[in-house]
Amino acid sequence: MPLSHQGTLIDGIEVRFEAGRIVEAKAARGEAVLKKVLDTDEGARRLGEVALVPHSSPISQSGILFYNTLFDENAASHIALGQCYADCFVDAETITPEDVERRGGNKSVIHIDWMIGSDKIDIDGIGQDGSITPVMRKGEWA
Repeated sequence: MPLSHQGTLIDGIEVRFEAGRIVEAKAARGEAVLKKVLDTDEGARRLGEVALVPHSSPISQSGILFYNTLFDENAASHIALGQCYADCFVDAETITPEDVERRGGNKSVIHIDWMIGSDKIDIDGIGQDGSITPVMRKGEWA
């Protein structure tokens, strides 16, 4: 889905990750802004959030694109580039930013969500033993 970022509509986003970092990015519209965002700092090319939202969510079913991430992110599964949420770590209220980084949390001055979900997305969880557990099928919880 398109991303409205500081007055620019970025649409048709395609990115390629290698070793957890975006190494290629393009967009059908707003590509220059997307690339500028990715060059903000080292952490801007890494994920700070992955959120799973079923396609049947009320906002998705409304069919409305608000062009405001705070509303639109509730319409679809989404990812965020940049800063992670330190609140998701055990003992979050007492850890330092250095602790977050040591534990693998991404650090950046940006945190930009964009929607990637649809009624076609399938997601599997892969256990440490290699076992596969379906998480979402056709955009819905498995």
